Amino acid sequence: MRETDLYQPVKRLLEGQGYAVKGEIGAADMVAVRGDEDPVIVELKTAFSLSLFHQAIDRQAFSDTVYVAVPRGKGRAFLKALVANTRLCRRLGLGLITVRLDDGFVEIHCDPAPYKPRQSKPKRARLLREYHRRVGDPNSGGATRRQHLVTAYRQDALRCLVLLDENGPTKAAEVARLTGVAQARRLMADDHYGWFERVATGIYGPSPRGVEAVAAYAAEIERIRAASTAGDTADGENAHP
Repeated sequence: MRETDLYQPVKRLLEGQGYAVKGEIGAADMVAVRGDEDPVIVELKTAFSLSLFHQAIDRQAFSDTVYVAVPRGKGRAFLKALVANTRLCRRLGLGLITVRLDDGFVEIHCDPAPYKPRQSKPKRARLLREYHRRVGDPNSGGATRRQHLVTAYRQDALRCLVLLDENGPTKAAEVARLTGVAQARRLMADDHYGWFERVATGIYGPSPRGVEAVAAYAAEIERIRAASTAGDTADGENAHP
């Protein structure tokens, strides 16, 4: 596959829209002109790459109408890349074209236009809720999900687990009261980590995996305990100045 394989299909598309098209004009792979309008510039690449976007951004010095063009692939991996790179093109003010090489079909996925991302208030709220619920800073930035990130939910589960490990099987309502985890019953019933087992109606104890987790998360448990103790001390100071 060569970049030149994309040229003729894209040229036919633009000529069908009334443009006069020429290849390799200066640094640009393709330049299309129609009357007094701004020129259309198209950068051709055999696949999505960082250099493709670097080149397209450079071409915005010549025109506001810059497209990137790549061959259309097959399979879920390409579709996922197409969605992500369409979003990136919109963010950068670029257009995106794909070319199906077996029959020359050309599709424009987005046109160049100014773009301002819309913020999601629910996503922002979830982000800040997790931030404020998280005790301390137990994770290193850049860690992956495979590395068992310590979330606020996991910290709540550890609170419940430690209480059960120390007290034995306990009613869910009592676990919620003693740990301050309001959703303790739901958390232990869902048992996402396999740490809990129901020994009777409304009564839970630690599972064998839960006992192992107490040892595995010893450092995090101490962090939670220290934070809870500091909170109790602060509350006491505030209550009795």
